[in-house]
Amino acid sequence: MQSLSRRDFAAGLAEVIKCGFIRDPEILFLLEGQNLDSVISNESLTRNLISRAVTVKADVVNQDFKESDLREILNYGHTFGHAIESSSRYSLRHGEAVSIGMIYVAELAALSGLIPDDVVSMHRAILLAMELPISLPNEFTVENWPALLTSMRSDKKARGVVIRFVVVSAPGSVARLEDPEESILKSAYEKVLP
Repeated sequence: MQSLSRRDFAAGLAEVIKCGFIRDPEILFLLEGQNLDSVISNESLTRNLISRAVTVKADVVNQDFKESDLREILNYGHTFGHAIESSSRYSLRHGEAVSIGMIYVAELAALSGLIPDDVVSMHRAILLAMELPISLPNEFTVENWPALLTSMRSDKKARGVVIRFVVVSAPGSVARLEDPEESILKSAYEKVLP
């Protein structure tokens, strides 16, 4: 871990934070009041966070080995994240794209009436504290929206043209949002524009 750049360390933390939101809120508790420097400098904390995230992933995969249902929660933030990652020609690290993807889906869930605004604020605060992006890079504009929508429709969780999202209603509690209205999808996109 000591050989990782600051940016790569932070990008890796995005997946750890995702595990906190979807399954192990203790991860979020451990990060409360921390910043990227304090996590980098605390090897014991870093090992604990990584261990907890690996446990989340292993438990989910073991419970849904054939990726039929539960395992989809590991894709939290990835539907939009994969779309922007490829659209950026991979100038965004995977974890950075997932970070923005988690904000996008939190905004989408709030606009759909599934979560309160404080859950969105919690996402923003923890990701910002770890120096992860919560909005798109400057090259993204409203004009990118049609291509991103097409990309999300071809996501592996989509069923036909029905886009499916994993949403976090509260830390450790997930639900699925299927086929949200296109106007709400676009409104959530506008909330993550630079």
